[in-house]
Amino acid sequence: MQETRQNRISRLLQKELSLIFQSQTRQTRGIMVSVTKVKISPDLSVCTAYLSIFPSEKGEELLNNINNNVATIRYDLGQKVRNQLRIIPELRFFLDDSLDYIEHIDELLKK
Repeated sequence: MQETRQNRISRLLQKELSLIFQSQTRQTRGIMVSVTKVKISPDLSVCTAYLSIFPSEKGEELLNNINNNVATIRYDLGQKVRNQLRIIPELRFFLDDSLDYIEHIDELLKK
């Protein structure tokens, strides 16, 4: 039962975080942020989100900017999900470099 609830909440948070990042990056041309995976702790207090950033050269810089503004992002998330969740979880963001890894493997296979 608890696992089903965690999955539903993580999908909800992934969708809402994607919408927040989409509206934030609309102002900056040429940068795209997508939320690839969201994990939530069993007590629903910590949300770990993995972000895929394009172009990947700006990934670290943008991730640092996101981590510096985590309170604002949490507030925006709280405004969107205040009717579904009682407590807005603490947000943690990490860079998802799986696409870069896949690209690297493809380059090696072509050689």
